Amino acid sequence: MGKNLTGDNSKICSPQGNEHSIQLSEFFQKLNVDENGLSDQEAANRLKECGANVLEETGKESIINKYLRQFRNLFSILLTVGSILSFIGEYLDPGQGNLYIGIALAGVVVINGTFTFIQEYQAEKTMESFRQLLPPHARVLREGTVKDILASELVVGDVILLEEGDKVPADGRLVEINTLKVDNSAITGESEPQLRSLECTHPNMLECRNMVFSGTLIQSGNGKAVIFATGQNTQIGSLATLTQQTSGVDTPIRREINYFIKVISTIAISLGIVFFMLAFLLQDIFLASLIFAIGIIVANVPEGLLPTVTLALSLASKRMASRNALIKQLESVETLGSTTVICTDKTGTLTQNKMAVNSIMIGFECLVLENPTSTKKTTTEQGIIESTNKEDVEKLVDSEAEEFCVLTKSVWDPEKLSSVFIRVAGLCNNAKLRESAPGYTGDPTEGALLVFANGLEDIGNLKNDYPRLEEFPFDSLTKRMEVICRTPEGKLEVYLKGAPEVVVKMCSSSLDSGGGIRNLDETEQQELLNRHLSLAKKGERIIALAYRQIEELREYTGDFIFLGFIGIVDPPRPEAREAIAKCHTAGIKVVMITGDHPVTAESIAKDVGLANSGNLEIITGNELATLSRADLASRLKNPSIVFARTSPVQKLKIVQLFQAEGEIVTMTGDGVNDAPAIKNADMGVAMGSGTDVAREAADMVLLDDNFATIVNAVEEGRTVFDNIKKFIVYILASNIPEILPFIAFVLFALPLPMPVQLILAIDLGTDMLPAIALGKEKGEGDIMKRPPRAREEKLLTPPLLFTAYAVKGPVEAIAGFFCYFAVLFEGGWRFGEQLANNNPLYMQSITAFFSAVIICQIANVFASRTRYQSVFSMGLFSNRTVLIGIASEILILAFIIWNPSANLIFNTSPLDLRYLLIAVPFAILLLGIDELRKYLLRRNVSWVTRYLKW
Repeated sequence: MGKNLTGDNSKICSPQGNEHSIQLSEFFQKLNVDENGLSDQEAANRLKECGANVLEETGKESIINKYLRQFRNLFSILLTVGSILSFIGEYLDPGQGNLYIGIALAGVVVINGTFTFIQEYQAEKTMESFRQLLPPHARVLREGTVKDILASELVVGDVILLEEGDKVPADGRLVEINTLKVDNSAITGESEPQLRSLECTHPNMLECRNMVFSGTLIQSGNGKAVIFATGQNTQIGSLATLTQQTSGVDTPIRREINYFIKVISTIAISLGIVFFMLAFLLQDIFLASLIFAIGIIVANVPEGLLPTVTLALSLASKRMASRNALIKQLESVETLGSTTVICTDKTGTLTQNKMAVNSIMIGFECLVLENPTSTKKTTTEQGIIESTNKEDVEKLVDSEAEEFCVLTKSVWDPEKLSSVFIRVAGLCNNAKLRESAPGYTGDPTEGALLVFANGLEDIGNLKNDYPRLEEFPFDSLTKRMEVICRTPEGKLEVYLKGAPEVVVKMCSSSLDSGGGIRNLDETEQQELLNRHLSLAKKGERIIALAYRQIEELREYTGDFIFLGFIGIVDPPRPEAREAIAKCHTAGIKVVMITGDHPVTAESIAKDVGLANSGNLEIITGNELATLSRADLASRLKNPSIVFARTSPVQKLKIVQLFQAEGEIVTMTGDGVNDAPAIKNADMGVAMGSGTDVAREAADMVLLDDNFATIVNAVEEGRTVFDNIKKFIVYILASNIPEILPFIAFVLFALPLPMPVQLILAIDLGTDMLPAIALGKEKGEGDIMKRPPRAREEKLLTPPLLFTAYAVKGPVEAIAGFFCYFAVLFEGGWRFGEQLANNNPLYMQSITAFFSAVIICQIANVFASRTRYQSVFSMGLFSNRTVLIGIASEILILAFIIWNPSANLIFNTSPLDLRYLLIAVPFAILLLGIDELRKYLLRRNVSWVTRYLKW
């Protein structure tokens, strides 16, 4: 069994560079291991000695650079310039309060950058924790037993098993192969997968075909390799090419945020310059005009936007994780919301991935074995069962004159099946039996065949009696798999399984029920294919089995003996029908892609509600390859589409066809050949049970492989986009009552109604928590009843700006000025009278203006909870964070009004409560106007839709 480590450990841990060229026996001796692998104890010793099989990330942005990056956006630059100008103003004219403004602006930049950094850092850690939920695994031979372990626990000397779809976990030398092809592009840059060999083919290790390297991908076939280098000692470790995957990705939401920053910054700078010039012309005081311009810029910048957006995305990704959808990159959350087409696999996504053999047709005896795993029976079938009390089998001729038979017994009768039929089902198979559900590991179709065969004969004994000599793996192009085994008599037999239309055409004869052989001509071949359609109509995946005796080891393409068909059922997921209906309501086209026969695909499509529209468009792989782009584009307009008998490599063409029609495509997949389509789709989705290759290419991984989870994720993506828009409107609305005081100050020589300190108190104090609370808002009731947002729709639209700047903002500004003048006039002030900054009347008036804006913002945050539905339909306590945000606004307001220290900092003064109550009617008016806007939108009033639908 497993050998133990002797001698110098360091020689074992570090590769010598000649592992590819030395004799295999010398290689085993050097690593002190044999074909049974290491013992668990020895593996533990080597793990302790050589370290874990992990790569240290290089090229990763340092934490200092990440922090400094937060200060490179336009908002931070504008505020920094404002702070510098304020310090210059203090230097030129001391004692005017510019020092405090400069300190406040500098503090804002630091606090804002720090908060954004903390949010991004936490979000990054969250993404890392999600990835750790799906750590890479490896199948390893320890003491002659196959074990599934974490790839990080691999050690030098381990014997690993490699299969199609695996990512090679460490550098190794191959000791067994079956048409193994490896994609070495991660190491060598070679895009074409290379066939592997057991012989040394090149003096350069990287070019030698008896090697596999960490980070490369198994494209097809299978094999075994002995690990000789792990972690930093691997080729990819020494190349130091591992970089952080999420760097430099410009997602749609990031582009939108950058666009928003540019627009708002342009508005801020333009207003600042215009009113600086205006103030200078009117007052001829350079310094005062400069400070005024600073105030205009500060009032326009929504300082809390970036951390709030990051937090909203982070919260959404956590909610999705709780619903079994892991987002690999934070900003991909929003992309889901704009999806217009979902291309989904059938098996395991729309179905339960609980495949079981349900029917058998032996030769020309069309036996359909009714089994409890069947998901449905037609009325006709039930009638047949009831009428066959005396005979086990009756023939049924349906409307299309296609025959099939019904067996009334619910158990398998081994004597009805030839031994070679069972052998082909069990041995032409790469699945593995296991005790836990579903009873196997590997491909679900092969697993169902293996469990079936093992119920009739012990698979372990069959494998011993009929050892496999050669394998020609299943290929999506050939649609078949062959294995060559040696019989106990020493003869060679090749076992074949695959698609009926492929296998039947390769058969020249058929096995009958008595064990005899009869010839097959083209007419009889066609009759077999016609009969198998009866099973396919029940939604069963049909596999054809055949065999022949041979003389030499090679792949065969003819003269097989046809054995029969096996029908396998995979029940639809109960939630699939509702999820598809939800997509259709949301204007999302659902496209099913399957390798099954079109008849089987149509049956499943009807089962899951894909054909509810009554007009199901079925496009086969052959049609996909031969039809013109114009013909395909025409057929893609159908609301219900199924691609049948397609190969995984055709998925990329399907993605590109839809994208050429302007669709935003989400594509699911789990296999190696799915990876290009997943990567090229707008949103790639991999199955948690899928291959390493697919998961690496995807933007999102489904832990439960469930279609309904994709739909939930789409809903979450739409909600994120909605919420970002909501708090943009909320934040921008307060810009108007922040800007207009400066304009009034210049044009009408009023005492400045809102100094910079109070603007910052709003933007970074009272507005912050409510804005974050809007990021936590659940989706509106109609969010999945709206069509997908247009690809060109932006976060910042003219209707959004109009709502914030021309509807909500003016109401808040009027409320502020009303309270401001109420205090001034009651205090005896007259137009044109100047008030000193420390005048109690002036201090009370700016406190009243500030208070009115805060009270209106409380109404605004309520109004902003919905875009189209009435806010009263959401429930007062459905988002408790909003209530916490409102409480924080009231507390900050009370602190600034009545706390002596705050009075000194903000130049405010205690205020009579009745002045605050003056603002309440304006707050109610703001809420009422927005409710009226939503009501008219729901009534589809055209001018409201044009100007106020954001």
